[in-house]
Amino acid sequence: MKGINAKWVYLFILSLIWGSSFILIKKSLLGLTPFQLGSLRTIFTGTFLFIAGYSTIKTIEKQQWKWLILSGFLGSFFPAFLFAIAETEIDSSIASILNSLVPLNTILMGFAIFKITSTKRQMFGVIIGFIGTAILILKGANLNPNQNYLYAGFVIFSTIMYAANVNIIKRHLYSVKPLTIAVGNYVSIIIPAVIILLCSGFFSDTTFNKPDFKMSLVYVTILSFFGTALAKVMFNKLIHISTPVFASSVTYLMPIVALGWGILDGESFTLTQGFASIIILIGVYLSHRPKA
Repeated sequence: MKGINAKWVYLFILSLIWGSSFILIKKSLLGLTPFQLGSLRTIFTGTFLFIAGYSTIKTIEKQQWKWLILSGFLGSFFPAFLFAIAETEIDSSIASILNSLVPLNTILMGFAIFKITSTKRQMFGVIIGFIGTAILILKGANLNPNQNYLYAGFVIFSTIMYAANVNIIKRHLYSVKPLTIAVGNYVSIIIPAVIILLCSGFFSDTTFNKPDFKMSLVYVTILSFFGTALAKVMFNKLIHISTPVFASSVTYLMPIVALGWGILDGESFTLTQGFASIIILIGVYLSHRPKA
């Protein structure tokens, strides 16, 4: 029972943290370009993680580095830029809703590529959650007809990367501690992020003189520490103590938090979206596979 409770505690906290990340991305974009935001987020997060766990790098075995590097690019580097690009055209709440495709992709990819089996109950839970997500997407499209939904493709592409990352960690990095995985990830991606930042025009008067520049730095710092560094370690831990599907089901709860922030930021919320949120919660519960 203690182990089960721990899983749900991690799931709840991660939902709050990651559900708030979408509004932080939106606010950060007021004074930064998507490439500046993505690179700063990676650099700040890497710095926080190095301070907390740089000494753990020596525990990484040589054969594990290829999976840590792949995990770093798929689970952190590319999504940081893709989500920022997507939110230049679609609402933060819509981005969080589309992110709910991760569990479905996790099951499909886990079965097809990584040979990780899932129970019928898990499959049914994912389908129920996906139905709730579809309702939210359709309602969001009705409320925001002027948004360019082609940019939603950046989010969908990110969900495929997240799904691959979850399965890589579960299958190839299970013996590596959560903090070590996160540190290893950012050792691999921080230099490319620095290069992108230098090429993004960040160090220019045009950027520094933007009215929202300073607040954007505050938002991206909060996003990097809580939404990426701390959450990464917690998520890796959740994968270790549960299943890939259950861990990725955090993306079902995130839209509920993101919608709450959206309401506070002036975005619309309907009874239909509330109903869809309840369906999502049911899907999360069903996707949890208890121990035999």
